[in-house]
Amino acid sequence: MIKILPPEESRRIAAGEVIDRPQSLMREFLDNALDAGAKNITAKIIAGGITLLEVSDDGSGMSREDLELCTYDHATSKIEKLDDLDLCKTMGFRGEALAAAAASANLEILTSQDGREAWLLESSPEFTGGIRIRQARRVRGTTVRAMGLFDATPARKKFLKRESAEGAACRLSFIEKALPFPNIDFRFEEDGELKLYLPATESLKDRFADTMELQAEKPFLNEISGKGEGFSLKIIAGGAEIFRNDRKKQFIFANGRRIQDYALLQAFEYGLQGVFPNGTHPVGAVFIEIDPALADFNIHPAKREVRFKNLGAIHRAITQTLAAFVGGSHTEAANLAEIALFSEDLTANDANDINGIVGVGLKPTPTMPTPTVMPMSLPTYQDATPASLRYIGRVFNLFIIVEKADSQGGSLYLIDQHAAHERILFDQCIEGGITVRQDLLSPIVFTTEDANEDAFLQEHISALKRMGLVLSGGNGRWQIEALPQGWQLSDSDTVNKILELKNAGEDFTRRWAATTACHSAIRDGDYLDASAALNLAQKALALPDPHCPHGRPVYVRLSREDLLKAVKRI
Repeated sequence: MIKILPPEESRRIAAGEVIDRPQSLMREFLDNALDAGAKNITAKIIAGGITLLEVSDDGSGMSREDLELCTYDHATSKIEKLDDLDLCKTMGFRGEALAAAAASANLEILTSQDGREAWLLESSPEFTGGIRIRQARRVRGTTVRAMGLFDATPARKKFLKRESAEGAACRLSFIEKALPFPNIDFRFEEDGELKLYLPATESLKDRFADTMELQAEKPFLNEISGKGEGFSLKIIAGGAEIFRNDRKKQFIFANGRRIQDYALLQAFEYGLQGVFPNGTHPVGAVFIEIDPALADFNIHPAKREVRFKNLGAIHRAITQTLAAFVGGSHTEAANLAEIALFSEDLTANDANDINGIVGVGLKPTPTMPTPTVMPMSLPTYQDATPASLRYIGRVFNLFIIVEKADSQGGSLYLIDQHAAHERILFDQCIEGGITVRQDLLSPIVFTTEDANEDAFLQEHISALKRMGLVLSGGNGRWQIEALPQGWQLSDSDTVNKILELKNAGEDFTRRWAATTACHSAIRDGDYLDASAALNLAQKALALPDPHCPHGRPVYVRLSREDLLKAVKRI
């Protein structure tokens, strides 16, 4: 028998298509704040956003009349008819967010257009008389607060994940909204603590570094521009120094919205092909600004997908823009460096403007960071350096140059100091484990997302201890008490690296050894004196496998004959 559902039940069912977890509320509330022209936005969550999720802004606010209408289904100020979707430039447009929030949680909206007159709306799924509105006080802007998500629909609430997992998802949505708008000040608070502050800046590169916690690696981030017919591109791409083993730090944005588009992520990787070791991935983001008439943003309830009228052109533009930039920064850089040896007139701008692609952050003849003391001492070796090995010097604060006598008249070796040290540490770790650990004064506390992660950590806790990682805890709450000596990652990245091990199968010890070696080895720009450099060179040339754990070669060999051919002596 067919029945017509009561309006309140149909509203709750329809709301589930838009609001399925706290992350959805975060996304929709932030869209409204951005559309209101806010310059300062603060998001707050308690208990992963289930107990409370609040977004406050200093935007245009609403009048009492607009406030009365805003929680109705499809109430919107963005469009009036279907054709308006083709020209819509706002983050939200269908008018579903606040209606869905009102059907899913206890909702409060405090708003003022001028700071003199303010209104407070209160709504609940349990209200029989609709909404309540009363006068209040507030400076210009709007605060939207959702409390007790799905309290009125327990069947939905039981499918929510742990508070820590829901909180992490809210944080991700917050980051996704903040990334394309560097000129806006964003704050994220969780359980009463400020977790992330993103001050306003004019640079997408700075905003990317801040959100991804890559401040130390900022010199290796590059900002690149490109364009095509009806669209323009801004691309942030990390150099080979900050590769990852997954694609978690890759983003595609279209007109300020993060979208899921495998083809465009593929274009990002294709454009950087050959720069990164096999099995690793670059970090970065592609920001597409496109004429709304050339894209349909209305094909997905959460606007996660976009149908482009000419996806192929965008794909080619991303690939070619990156390929031209990478080609210039590697292939052409060698030629520019040769010219620089004989001319002092070559400027950074001359070197940077390659094939019409404007880059910021990576120069073809890079300026290396100021040398610092290396973070971890080199292993002490008992054997002396062979007399056949002669130390010449270092270049770019990265490559050790040595000459080695051999049967072919001698060879010149350029040794990557980071890759060499990384491989030495990796071999030591695989052969004997990590015996030198550093105890943490304050343990790093973290929570797991599900029972599978708990089971993995519990099963391998002894093996991980042998690899320099001391863990304790269980049942969703863990703490890191010690790490391998010289470990340099942030707390959040450390936790992510540990939890990623569960996807490595039986090879997880090798994965951890590679991670530990990479983040404990001396880095690009670290200072080595002649004795330490020569010692490292000797061990690098004696490696059974002269590749770092990620597949990059440790050194390049140039024979005497190679050099004579290069200058056309033979």
